[in-house]
Formats: sequence, C-alpha cells, structure tokens
Amino acid sequence: MAELIIFSTLNGLLYGMLLFLLASGLTLIFSMMGVLNFAHASFYMLGAYFGYQISRYVGYWPGLLLAPLIVGAIGAVIERYGLRTVHKHGHVAELLFTFGLAFIVEELVQMIWGKVPVDYRVPEALNFSAFTLFSTTYPAFRMFMLLMSVAVFVGLLLLLTRTRVGLIIRAALTHPNMVGALGHNVPLVFMLVFGVGCGLAALAGVIAGPALVTQPAMAASLGPILFVVVVVGGLGSLPGAFIASLLIGLIQTFAVALNVSVADVLKPLGLTLTRDSFGGDLWMATVAQVAPIIPYMLLVLVLIFRPKGLMGDRDT
Repeated sequence: MAELIIFSTLNGLLYGMLLFLLASGLTLIFSMMGVLNFAHASFYMLGAYFGYQISRYVGYWPGLLLAPLIVGAIGAVIERYGLRTVHKHGHVAELLFTFGLAFIVEELVQMIWGKVPVDYRVPEALNFSAFTLFSTTYPAFRMFMLLMSVAVFVGLLLLLTRTRVGLIIRAALTHPNMVGALGHNVPLVFMLVFGVGCGLAALAGVIAGPALVTQPAMAASLGPILFVVVVVGGLGSLPGAFIASLLIGLIQTFAVALNVSVADVLKPLGLTLTRDSFGGDLWMATVAQVAPIIPYMLLVLVLIFRPKGLMGDRDT
C-alpha cells in the first residue's frame, strides 16, 4: 500500500505538472484574447516532433531549447496573420479557425513524419534509475520531467508577479484599453503571449516526448483534458489552472491504480451484484476502467455547481 501511494503520488504530480505546462499557456491566451484555442495541443505535438528531429542531429539538449522557440515563433506568426484577422469576425470564427488549424497540423505531421510513432529516446545522461523503493525503480528522466515542470511554474510565477513585463501582461488581462492608453503596444503583447503559450506547450512536448509515445494522435488524446483543467480551475485563472492540473493528475493516477468495482464494495455488506443484474456491466466496471471519464465527470459537476471554477472570477 505504501508503494502504491508513493509512486502514484509521484506519477500524479508529474502528470499534473505537465498538464499545467499546457494549460498555463491556454489560460493566458484565453484571459487576454478570449480565445479557446482548440489547436493548443497541436503545438504540444509539434514540440515533441521538433525536439525529436533536432535530437537526431545535435542531441536532446539543444532540442529542449530550440523546439519551444521554433514553435513559439510559429504561434506568434499564426496570431499575427491568422487569429488577429479572424478576430474581427467574432469568437465563433476564432473557434473554427483553431479547430481547422488542429487538423492541418495533424495532417502535416503525418505527411512529414508518418503515421507510426517515432523513436524519440531518453537522453543517455538521464537513462538510469533515480532511486529504488520497495524493489521498484523510478527513472531519472521522470524526475527530470517533474523538476523541469516545477522550475517553469516558478519562473512563470516570478515573471508575472515580479517583473515589469508581467505587470503589463496582468494589466492587459483585465484592462487592455487602459494599457494601450498608457502607450503600450497591446497587439504586440497579445502576439507575444500567444507565442509564449505555444512555446510552453511545445516545451511540455519536448519533455514528455521521450517518456510517452510521440505520435500523430498525441494531440487528440490530450487536447480535451486541457479544457477540463481550464474550466475546473476557473476561466482565466493561472493559480486555478495549477490547482486543477494537480487535482486532475492525482485523481486520474490513483483511479488507474484502483481495481475495485461497485460490486466489490457492496459484497461485504451482503449485496451481491452480477452481470445478470440490472445494469450489470456498470456495477462490475472497476475504477481503473472508468478512470478516463472521471475528469469529465468533474467538469460536469463544476459547470453545474460552480460555473466560475475553483478560482475563476467570471462566468463567461
């Protein structure tokens, strides 16, 4: 039991911090521009593939630096010459634009790198066990992923709260007209924030790519969960996104490890449920089997009972 709790907690924290790397950029973009970017997970996928391609020539570490910069620049260009033009037609046009962009990126990735997973390997410098506990080893690269995610969170927090740039960004979140009246180039700030948000997603891709499977379906599998994080944490709330990311990461990780069903819980109480009972498959399903839908159940409950989210300050 102690082994299950310790390693599930580590894996849950790791998964949650990776979710935050993705959700933080999406939250900033939504806060400033009011755009729910359906293509955000596609930049995560691009980061993994660019990191893989760069690592083939100059190694993993240059890719860790260059891939987020390249993807961030691509995101800034898309905002400048795509979203900014579409913005005048309303939010529906923006949603359709990012929705189509996600499909375009996925098709381009398949045309360039193929439909099968690529061989994105863990760097040799981190290809060892960090520690052994209860005869179970924990990879050093996973510890690196966790530490990198925490470092990015701390850096982002310091940037937004301790620097002049962060002050301008936070002011532009709520009072863009006033920021513009003070002489700041608000469209440029929007473009840079969009690029940084895409770069953060790409960084998550470079970090997670070697440990997870780098394939064209990785964006589609992770994309929906980002909107769960944003809504549960609170629309436009960065601290809320952080708390929601850790909450969802821990809940889903522990749920996967629990092989218990409703029938198992009721059996000691003298209530026997079988597959022949009404809704038999429902009672026999284990927590691990329903783990993928638990975050979406949480999303529904939050929308019903607290539409603002955990730390949000607006309903729309």
